[in-house]
Amino acid sequence: MIKLYGFSLSNYYNKVKLVLLEKGLAFEEVPIRPGAAACEGGMSPLGKVPFIETERGFLCESQVIADYLEARYPTPALVPADPWQAAKVRETITYCELHVELCARQLYGQAFFGGTMAPEDIARVRASLTKNLAAFKVLARFAPYAAGDTFTLADCSAYITLPLAALASKLVCGEDLVSAAGIDWKAHAKLIEQRPSAQRVVADRKADQERSVAAAKAEKLSP
Repeated sequence: MIKLYGFSLSNYYNKVKLVLLEKGLAFEEVPIRPGAAACEGGMSPLGKVPFIETERGFLCESQVIADYLEARYPTPALVPADPWQAAKVRETITYCELHVELCARQLYGQAFFGGTMAPEDIARVRASLTKNLAAFKVLARFAPYAAGDTFTLADCSAYITLPLAALASKLVCGEDLVSAAGIDWKAHAKLIEQRPSAQRVVADRKADQERSVAAAKAEKLSP
């Protein structure tokens, strides 16, 4: 059985989990945070999550894992058989994660973790994110799915990326830059959340958030 390492508050963990659920694969979740523990035994050399354990060893990086799962378990297909259409799906994923998520990630410290960014840094990220979202909009189809008329790996990426980028930009920049770019991420999220796989991911994430909050409160109250 595949083991999925990481934690459900990680967007990339949830991306891989979504793929596993869509494939109907049996898997075990192993809670682990990024850091030294994840490096042990070469599991994830940089200590990043998620990573998986298979009968042949460990594999890290979410898109590498997703591509492996697609190749190893091709049914149901989450990438088109046509080489051009398959490339367009991966192009959409690359733009979503490399140019949107990594750019928006610079805002997460202030948006979600109590950090503070200098005004000039906020302005720089805002300009880059605005540019990158406009480029992403050219490629993404949302017809109604991210790469066309069927659910693909591109939806697993967009679903875990666009809502975070929208919220982070709203909290730090004062505007939902994803919506401002003309990307109806809310309609896409609503569509994906009709799927049992997404419902499971959301429910598990909320449950873990509640447990984390309860644990933090208990720690504060303890003598």
